[in-house]
Amino acid sequence: MATFPLLITPIDLLPHLDQLNLRIIDLSRESVFQQVHLRGAIWLNGRRLMRGIEPVAAGLPDLDVLTALMAELGITPQHQVVAYDDEGGGWASRLIWTLHRLGHDKVSLLDGGIHAWLADGLPTEEGASSTIDCPLSIWTLDPQPEVSAEQLMVGFEQDPYHLWDCRSLEEYRGERLAARRGGHIPNAKHYEWTRAMDRSNALRLRPLDQIRQELIECGILSDAQQTPHTPIVTYCQSHHRSSLTYVVGKILGLPIQAYAGGWSDWGNRTDTPIHTGEPA
Repeated sequence: MATFPLLITPIDLLPHLDQLNLRIIDLSRESVFQQVHLRGAIWLNGRRLMRGIEPVAAGLPDLDVLTALMAELGITPQHQVVAYDDEGGGWASRLIWTLHRLGHDKVSLLDGGIHAWLADGLPTEEGASSTIDCPLSIWTLDPQPEVSAEQLMVGFEQDPYHLWDCRSLEEYRGERLAARRGGHIPNAKHYEWTRAMDRSNALRLRPLDQIRQELIECGILSDAQQTPHTPIVTYCQSHHRSSLTYVVGKILGLPIQAYAGGWSDWGNRTDTPIHTGEPA
């Protein structure tokens, strides 16, 4: 089976739908999935990729939970996984990040998801999800794709990270509260996650060179280009939106990581510094 790129177009995926080692995971709303989905796709509620237990409810589930979920989805270390959704890639990217945490890099984001597939006039199915239970595989956790709040706070003294806040501007400024405190992590630069999508082109990603230039203009990449080994850490409220920006960073070849706890962790703690107001 050919190696897929991290970002795959509907036209490029179409000839591979019947490959045995391919798993297509649909993270759209269940009602959308039942109306229309790719042939052989398996539906997954994206919230199952979150721990769901305070104080870091958005964090990664325990390894035994993820191991059972991968078996339920029929995913083994030998499978190529293609993920998509109906919102431009947030939930699909959360699955990709989760698989990266499991050390699995044979994963791809379907550019534009179901919207682009339909816009290209490609064949679909309807009805309930397929089920492909398989034996449990052995997975181990790779810590590299994730950064904790404690690592970020230590980093304020050493400045080892460039921070990418991809929430709304109102959340970033502290005007819209979704936690005990509002604002953003000090030194974080703002680039809202939907800016990467082309709403006039079925939610496909906009040209990558344009996204890169905008990241430079808002300060996320300016220093990182001079010191390319400095990680960029992206975050949102619950690592749903920032999962897409994580994948965009990976597609751009950036040394990107994610703070999965996000503002639901940082903003509800009492020992974390915050800033409010406009981007610097």
